Amino acid sequence: MIAKLLEKAVAGERLTPAEGLQLLESHDLVALGRAADAVTRRLHPENYRTYNIDRNINYTNVCTAVCDFCAFYRGPKSDEGYVLSQEQLIAKVQETVELGGEQILLQGGLHPKFTLEWYEEMLSDLKRRFPTVNMHAFSPPEIYHFTKVNNLSLHEVLSRLKAAGLGSLPGGGAEILVDRVRNEITRGKVMTDDWLDVMRVWHQLGGHSSATMMFGHVETLAERIEHLDRLRQLQDETGGFTAFICWTFQPDHTDMSDVAPAGSFEYLKTQAVARLYLDNIPNIQSSWVTQGLKMGQLALLYGANDMGSLMIEENVVAEAGTVHYLTLDQIRDSISELGYTPRQRNVHYDLIPVEHELKAVNANRLRDQQLLQLV
Repeated sequence: MIAKLLEKAVAGERLTPAEGLQLLESHDLVALGRAADAVTRRLHPENYRTYNIDRNINYTNVCTAVCDFCAFYRGPKSDEGYVLSQEQLIAKVQETVELGGEQILLQGGLHPKFTLEWYEEMLSDLKRRFPTVNMHAFSPPEIYHFTKVNNLSLHEVLSRLKAAGLGSLPGGGAEILVDRVRNEITRGKVMTDDWLDVMRVWHQLGGHSSATMMFGHVETLAERIEHLDRLRQLQDETGGFTAFICWTFQPDHTDMSDVAPAGSFEYLKTQAVARLYLDNIPNIQSSWVTQGLKMGQLALLYGANDMGSLMIEENVVAEAGTVHYLTLDQIRDSISELGYTPRQRNVHYDLIPVEHELKAVNANRLRDQQLLQLV
C-alpha cells in the first residue's frame, strides 16, 4: 500500500502532507526503516557515522511558563528555584573541554527578571575564557521571552547575543508546532509562528540551528506531519537547519503522567517518516537519551546518521524519570557494530581532527575508570 510512496521518497521526490500522513498511519515498520535507511545512505554515502561531545547546562530552572509536560521547571516563587553562578558555569565548561567537548548547550527557564545584558555578560565571559567552544544556547522560547522582557525586536536581541558569543541555536521548546496542541499543554510560552520567526531571523543573520519534535502526547498523527511540514517550509526559505531530532514524551513526574508513553515502535516509525519527509534537512540525530542504547543504535538504521551527543550532563529529561547514560566508548561501539567508523563532529557536522578525537576518547576512559572506583 505504501510501496509507491516509499519508492518516491527514496528517489528524492518530495512527499505531500497527505502522503506523509499515510506513511505515519502505516504499521509496516520494516519497509519504512528500509526506505529511511536508503535515503540516509544516499545523503550520507560516507563510511562513518557521527557523534558530538557537549554538555547541557541549565543555568536556571526558574520559569514563568507553565508546561504540563515538564518536570524540570519551578515557578518564580518556588523555594526549589536556582540560578547557577558564573563560577559554577565556568567549572562545568572547563570539565567539558577536558573531556574533549567543543560545545556547550546552554538553556534555562523563562526567568522573569534577567535583562538582555545579563545574558550578554554570561556569554561574553564564557566565550572570553573558552574561545574555541561553540555556545549552542537559548531555545526559541527563551529568545522570544527576551524580546518581551526587554521590549526589543527579535533582530536586535539575536544580533546582540551573536555579538556576545552566541554560536548556534538549539531547537528546543518546539514540542509540536501546532497551536491547538500548544494551547492544550502549555501556558505563557511561545506559539508556533513566533517559534518559527525566531529561527527565521537567526538564519537571516547567518546563523545555524537544530530543529526538534517531542511527540506522543496529545497530538494527532496529522499534527505530527503539520509540524514536519512547517519545518520543511522554513528550511526551503532559509536553509539554516543543520539537523532534526525527535523524541517521545516522558510522562513521569509531570502533570501529564496519565498519558501512556509512546514506545520504541512509534519512535522508530516517526523518525523514519521524518527522514523521508524532511528532504531538505541534511542530518537526523538518534535520541538514545530517551530510548536507551539499543534503540538509539537501531535508530541509525531508521533514518539517523548521527548518534547525538555524549551529554556529559542532562537534567530536563532526567527529571521526568528517564535516565539513560552512555559512555563515549558505548556510543562509538554502537556505531562500529553497524559497520561504520565513529567520528566526532561539531555543530556544523564538520569532522573533528582525529588527534583531538583520540584525546577525547582517552580522557573519557580515564574519567569512567575514576567514577567506577568511587562506586
